[in-house]
Amino acid sequence: MIVTLTGENSYGLQAQLSKLMDAFVAEHGELAVERVDGEEAELARISEALTGLPFLASKKMVILHSPSKNKQFVESFEQLLTGVPETTEVIIVEPKLDKRLSYYKFLKSKTDFREFAELDHDGLAGWLVDTAKRDGGSLSSSDARYLVERVGLNQQLLSNELEKLLLYNKQISRQSIDLLTEPTPQSTIFQLLEAAFAGNARKALAIYGEQRALKVEPPQIIAMLAWQLHVLAIIKTAGERDTNQIAREARINPYVLGKSQRIARNLSLTQLKKLVSDLLKIDTASKRTGIDTDEALQHYLLVLANG
Repeated sequence: MIVTLTGENSYGLQAQLSKLMDAFVAEHGELAVERVDGEEAELARISEALTGLPFLASKKMVILHSPSKNKQFVESFEQLLTGVPETTEVIIVEPKLDKRLSYYKFLKSKTDFREFAELDHDGLAGWLVDTAKRDGGSLSSSDARYLVERVGLNQQLLSNELEKLLLYNKQISRQSIDLLTEPTPQSTIFQLLEAAFAGNARKALAIYGEQRALKVEPPQIIAMLAWQLHVLAIIKTAGERDTNQIAREARINPYVLGKSQRIARNLSLTQLKKLVSDLLKIDTASKRTGIDTDEALQHYLLVLANG
């Protein structure tokens, strides 16, 4: 049996790899598992691992990482993979695959192909609810969405935070989320921009102060503001494309686009160009002159909030 694990969701991929390995080791033992770095190993080493008989066990498992980066393997992959004996289980780990290549088409049609895409906001919230329940706890859908908004879309980080919350109290509440987790800078920068566009200068400056207290430096804030403006520019110039199409073409999470569309609707392209230009001036001046970047950014937010 050959299983292919691929996709940008490294957390989901690694979780599946661990599950497959644990089940195999429980039956055949750790010594029956062979790991091969497909990028670094010689073709002869890969061939030996795939076609060799198991030692002191009835079966063996070969975990082959990123063999697509090995030119020799790509030239002879079909012969190697079709020659795998029944006594060997193979797991091919390929985080990124070029779908134009015959190698991808072979794996897709001839192996147990499992692709792990990044989960969007709603997908992560549902996963948190299910995981909390599986581990003997409870988390409401609304609080799960709040946790994602607070911590971000990194599934590994969310998993770590969920484990911490469950250890504190199996019944997870918004209060325990606020107590035990820290908001990620990027999600808070969106809140900062949202407050400024809503004309709430006091809230925008308060969020800015929180960011600085979290040791987020002005250059980082400039970079994150620039990223948010970049998202707004994509939305404003997308024409009649829907959110999913924009997300695919721009490679931006649909949830991020959905939140930014609220701001984009009330913002003209001329206003957006000026915001980008003014932020660029602050960034350039911070690198070439001795301006107080903190003061310049706070003034930028005040001007933005006062429209």
